[in-house]
This record gives sequence, structure tokens and C-alpha cells, in this order.
Amino acid sequence: MKRRIFGIETEYGLMCASLNGGVPPLDPEDAAQRLFAQVLATNRSTNTFLANGARLYLDVGAHPEYASAECDSVHDIVCNDRAGDAIFSGMADVLNTDLAQKNIPGKVHLFKNNVDSQGNSYGCHENYLVRRRRDYRARIESLVPFFVSRQILVGAGFIAKDDAGARYEISQRAHHMWDAVSSASTRARPMINTRDEPHGDAELYRRMHVIVGDSNISDSTSALKIGMTEAVLNCLEDGLRFRQCELADPMQAIREISQDTSARAMVTQSNGAKISALNIQTSIYEQVIAHYEAAGWFAELDPMRRYVFDLWKRALEGFESGNIDSLATEIDWLAKKRLLERYQDRLAVGLDDPRIARLDLAWHDITSSGLRSALENSGGLKKLVSDDEITTATAIPPQTTRAKLRGDFVAAAMDSHRDFMADWTNLRLITPEGSSTVLLKDPFVSVDERVDALMEELEC
Repeated sequence: MKRRIFGIETEYGLMCASLNGGVPPLDPEDAAQRLFAQVLATNRSTNTFLANGARLYLDVGAHPEYASAECDSVHDIVCNDRAGDAIFSGMADVLNTDLAQKNIPGKVHLFKNNVDSQGNSYGCHENYLVRRRRDYRARIESLVPFFVSRQILVGAGFIAKDDAGARYEISQRAHHMWDAVSSASTRARPMINTRDEPHGDAELYRRMHVIVGDSNISDSTSALKIGMTEAVLNCLEDGLRFRQCELADPMQAIREISQDTSARAMVTQSNGAKISALNIQTSIYEQVIAHYEAAGWFAELDPMRRYVFDLWKRALEGFESGNIDSLATEIDWLAKKRLLERYQDRLAVGLDDPRIARLDLAWHDITSSGLRSALENSGGLKKLVSDDEITTATAIPPQTTRAKLRGDFVAAAMDSHRDFMADWTNLRLITPEGSSTVLLKDPFVSVDERVDALMEELEC
């Protein structure tokens, strides 16, 4: 089984809430600029690469964004993704302390969700390195049914409101997808973006940019989202051709599936036959299992990947039997649904009650005001990585990919107070005499003599 590089880009919602019931003292733009004040002072930019190999930046629309370092293990991606939450949470704590000291009656919150109160959507993008092939487009188009139906396992849960009232749906992104496969990212907002930016050797690799996924709060759902997609890609690149399940209208199907929390919504295939989201996922899972067994890959799996396959199996069996209570600490949208229903029962209110809306936001709040820490400590959400591992991941890059070279260089340059530049493929040390640049085209390499030489220059 070949190694694969993957990563997650997360855009966060940002809000400054009033502490006295009045108008919020900071609008999102002002709050974002204040949030990034220290980043700007340290790096002279709101777009920077960090010592943990990741990228931190302020995106269009005042959305703080974190792009994880390149990872080749599910454990590392969960740690590095959680590190992004921790870094932004710490930045919010600093800003809130500053607001309190200046008697500004506001508190900043950051939300790991995908839609705001005005209906604007922002993304959680997954990236998977794939081999460059002439039939790339045909191969990824064959995965559209997988991504349309995957939400029943990895959706974040969403309170949808319209003239008919409020209802609970599976996915926050489902209603904001307008194409299946496209090179556009905002205008068409496809499920899979085909813009060719490999961030590596363009003769060998492409980057599959998946836009359809929700941002996840639980470790287990994050692991499942990345791990099951990695497994599907492993099989596809090893020659497996998944049984045809082409959908007549993927955009209609993704919305219909999101609206049915039984996971049994029947969608129309291109041949006119009906199939449920559960049946699509079960078919794909069975084909993946058969291929892994035939290839002997199960013996190569680390504990986290074994957990992914176990959760994948248990989740499908739970939806099939209707016994989903056992999944309520591991599947995001089920865990949130259970929490909201408990408060609805306690307060005797519907989903349209403002108190339920506030609870929904608190679920996604990654600052110290959010619910995740308490839920994990009480067993309400399964936690796969420790606080120590998350803290380590805020400063130390994954050790088995190119991210190690970048992270170590950035840390050393910062410690030496030297001018430098870094991006996904380049490291540059800037001196009065000129600059020294190293091009890193192979994302799988974590040792490079050229980077060692660059690091020695830092000591001069």
C-alpha cells in the first residue's frame, strides 16, 4: 500500500459578541485585524507558515484560515488539525484579554462550522495527493456518488430554516454545492475542484481538492472522513473500478440525502433506478474491504487506520439496523443532534428557539467558550488524541513528510531573527548579499541535505 499525503484547510467563522446586550463593539473585519495583530507584528504579514509546518492566514471575508501541514498518517492529520483550533483559540484568548483591559464590552468567538446566520457558506477543504494520469477527470468523476453520500457518516449537522420552519439536516455544505466537478472554486462551488495546483512535482502528482466536506468537531469523525477517503483512493489507484452508481442529478441528490436523517433517502441514478445513500456507502465499503483483503493491506494498517475501518463498519451497520445510539459519541451530526434534542426536551422548545441556536453555535465554538472540551471530558465526544499531542502539534511538524523540513526551517529562522520566505514548495533565506532558495518538489521527503545546508547558513 503506497503512502499518501493529505491535509485539511479550515475557514473559521468569526464574531465579536456584545457583553452588554448592545451592538457588537467590533465588526468581523475589525475583529479579524485585531486577532491577527500579533501575527502581523511578528511576520509582517497575515499570511504565514508556522513552525509546525502549517499555514495560517486571513482569508477573504474576514475568515481566519488554517491549512494543516502535509500528513501521511491519520493520527498526524487529526493532531495537526486540532493544533489549528488550539492556535486560533489562543489568539482569541489574547484578544479577549486585550478587549477586557481596554474596557471594550465584547468577546470574540471562532466557529468551526460552514455557514453563518446570513446564509453565507465557508469551507473545509480536503487535499489528497494522487498520481498524475491522463484519465484523472474520469476517475474522480466516478467518485461523485461516494462524496454525495459520504455525509451520512461525516456530516456536521445543521439547523435549516425556511418558511416551513426549522428542521435538522445532516450536512452544512450540501445546500451550497452547485456542481460536481469543476475548476472553479467560488463561482460554481463544485464538490471536487480540478484546478491543477499539485504543490509538488507536476509531472508525477496532482492534488485532489475536495470542497464538499463539513468542518468536524469530533476527532473520530475527522479521522473517518480522511481515512475512508484515503482508502477509496488507494483502491482506485490500485486498479479497482467501483461498480457504477452514476447519479442523474448529484446536486439534487446531495440535498435530498442531507434532509433525511435516517440515511435512507432514495436518490435517482442515471439509469432511472433508485438507491439510498446507505446502500451507496455500503457498496463502496464492501468493495474497499474486498480489495484490501485481496491486496494484503490490512496487515499494514496502524491503530488509527484500523479504528477508521472499525467505525466505518459499525456506522453502516448502525444505520442499517436503526440502532445508532452507540454512534452518538463518534459521529458529529448524531452527537450534536442528541445534545440539541436533550435541551429541546428540557426547555420544551423547538429547533427555532434562540436558545437552541446559541447552543448550536457553542457546539462549533473552538475558543474556551465552546462545548468540545467539556463534552470530551464527560465522554459525550470520543477523543482520539491527547492534550499533550495537540500541544506538541502546535509547534512540531509531522516528522515523516516535507512539513518537517519546512517547520524546522521556519522555527530556526524565527529563533535566529533572520529574514526568510516559505511556501508549500520553497524555502528561502534572505540576506544582504542575496538569497538562498531550496525547492522541495517531493512532499514525501523529510530529510534533505540542501535544507541542512540552509539551516547552517542561519547560524552564520
